[in-house]
Amino acid sequence: MQIKETTNEGLKRAYTVTLPAADIAARVDTEIKKIAPQVKMPGFRPGKVPANLVKKMHGEQLHAQSLNDMIRESVDGLMKEKELRPAMQPAIELEDGYEEGKDASITVDLEVLPVIETPNIEKLKLERLTVPVSDDAVDEAVKNIADQQKTYKDAPKSKKAGDGDQLIIDFVGSIDGVEFEGGKAEGAPLVIGSGQFIPGFEEQLKGAKTGDEKTITVTFPENYQAEHLAGKDAQFAITVQQVKVEGESKVDDDFAASLGLESLDKLKELLRGQLEQETNGLTRTQMKRQLLDQLAAGHDFDVPGKMVDAEFDQIWAQLQQEAAKDEDPDGALKEIEAEKDDYRNIAERRVRLGLLLSEIGQNNGVEVSQQEMSMLIQQAAQQYRDEDRQRFVEYINSEPMAAAQLRAPLYEDKVVDFLFGKADVTDREVTREELEAAIEADEAAEEAAAKKGAKKKAPAKKKAAPKKAAAKKAPAKKETAKKAPAKKAAAKKTPAKKAEPKKAPAKKPAAKKAAPKKAAKKK
Repeated sequence: MQIKETTNEGLKRAYTVTLPAADIAARVDTEIKKIAPQVKMPGFRPGKVPANLVKKMHGEQLHAQSLNDMIRESVDGLMKEKELRPAMQPAIELEDGYEEGKDASITVDLEVLPVIETPNIEKLKLERLTVPVSDDAVDEAVKNIADQQKTYKDAPKSKKAGDGDQLIIDFVGSIDGVEFEGGKAEGAPLVIGSGQFIPGFEEQLKGAKTGDEKTITVTFPENYQAEHLAGKDAQFAITVQQVKVEGESKVDDDFAASLGLESLDKLKELLRGQLEQETNGLTRTQMKRQLLDQLAAGHDFDVPGKMVDAEFDQIWAQLQQEAAKDEDPDGALKEIEAEKDDYRNIAERRVRLGLLLSEIGQNNGVEVSQQEMSMLIQQAAQQYRDEDRQRFVEYINSEPMAAAQLRAPLYEDKVVDFLFGKADVTDREVTREELEAAIEADEAAEEAAAKKGAKKKAPAKKKAAPKKAAAKKAPAKKETAKKAPAKKAAAKKTPAKKAEPKKAPAKKPAAKKAAPKKAAKKK
């Protein structure tokens, strides 16, 4: 095997590897000798078929197999000899016009991981914003659950339906006098003011009484999930079976028992724990952003372009999905297109910080144990149907790259926890609103820094969090058509204004703050 370096620029490397024809032929002959004892041919006893006949029968297949094996082995040898650390899978190509009996020339193009100076982690200082969970917050959580468990009782027939009242209705939908599929229901519950149905539907039922029959006209939204109905006017013939009013809901031990808990105190204890978990997740998110900002400020190095491309592609795909769901898809797409360079800068910084965290973890012996990895695989497998779970497990165990992607988020969390333990941490008690405002301020700073970095072409100074390698996900299930297309998709209940730019999507923190129509928040 002969190796010639053809490119050595920054992190880019390229080589030409030549495999002599004699070596390939020798490898093929070796393979022929291996299989000859198993070859059967009329007129010959088993195992006595001459090698030249075996080669005539199977030579082409054995040559292709031998060549592929030698290419793989030569690339492995190249990596070892040159002490290369590929950032991603190298691009390997056999020269055009190769013929059996000739030397094989292979080009190997790759980017290598940068050499990173040992990070200084001894001077990290972090402020931990803590939120005590108040009794009022627990009581509010109990009330929210009670509101979700509302009961309704029949109202007098003279009762006119108003906001908060429930109607039990039959309806038949039609367009231009023709009923459409899924537009018919009997005994459907509808709470006036709930936003459950498309705009204009509920409003036209205010004032209705038990036994009323009326026809209303509504317009399906332009981005309605059923394309054959989107943007069209429809008529619904409605019969009001019953008007109901909200029944009295007492929050007591009996209410807790209806939820499967021993007492109201147990319910409050459970909710307090959930609220603490949520606020702890927000605290961790805010601390992690501080940590990453400090690390980014002290380290600047080149990153592999292909890794940046892969990260950007993930960001861009999710942003496009978010834009497609927007009230104004075309406008949302134009908005993100105008900020495309900013998102590429964000992708570059994420890659840089990801490599930095990996280096810190390796230098300090941070590992994901086999037991932890097994739990990750089993958890991820739960996303699949029963018949596909074992195949997913086998795939992860047989594909190192897929396993690395699955491992990466946990590994990053463990490195972050390690750094939290090394940092000088001071605590400050704040309200939940103040903590959420601090996170929002960090996001605004990240967006501004990305744009500033784009103008200066200095990506090392941008502020965006590293994105974990994505675990392999189960294919999303197709949304089934609703029985009554009059209902809106859940995501469309709260139309949002188009004032704020979309944010680069990243992994979700432990606790999320609702933000209508924004992309998932950055770390």
